[in-house]
Amino acid sequence: MIAFIKKNKWNLLFLLFFALYIIPQTGMPIKVFIQRMLAFSPSEVAADEQQVLTDYQWRLRSLDNETVSFTASEGKVIVVNFWATWCPPCVAEMPSLQKLYDHYGDRVDFYLVTSETPEIVHNFIASKGYSFPVYLEESAPPAMLETRELPTTYLITKDGTIVINKKGVAQWDSDSVKETIETLLKD
Repeated sequence: MIAFIKKNKWNLLFLLFFALYIIPQTGMPIKVFIQRMLAFSPSEVAADEQQVLTDYQWRLRSLDNETVSFTASEGKVIVVNFWATWCPPCVAEMPSLQKLYDHYGDRVDFYLVTSETPEIVHNFIASKGYSFPVYLEESAPPAMLETRELPTTYLITKDGTIVINKKGVAQWDSDSVKETIETLLKD
């Protein structure tokens, strides 16, 4: 038996890892860990490919059950993030989004948007200790912000230019993102 284990230890370790990976209770933390290891700072959209958001008509609902209009952010620097609690890349980037929110708070409008039930989202946010604003959609987002991929995050300038359009996990509290935001806040 010991000879069998020694001979097949790498296969056995792989099978153990695979089993832990597919079991929901252990798989999610493993997937989040892997996603965090793969997260890099997002890059800006090339200047000739940037689009300008002109439609700010979008109704959202806060976790406190207050209706919020996206039009209130017109003329401001905005971060919009689409996410879900069941999405490992989304969960992986949440700590960096929280750090970015902590750094910019009221100088940048943050919209972390999900389509899950308020109870699930509230429990998730409370369990992680996050304080960034989370919203549920009451209407469809503006066409330029529609996405089917999670997570998707947009960084929008005061004039509505989408300078970052990142699909997938990213490191949002990186120096390069902060430098970009600092530049946008000065404009």
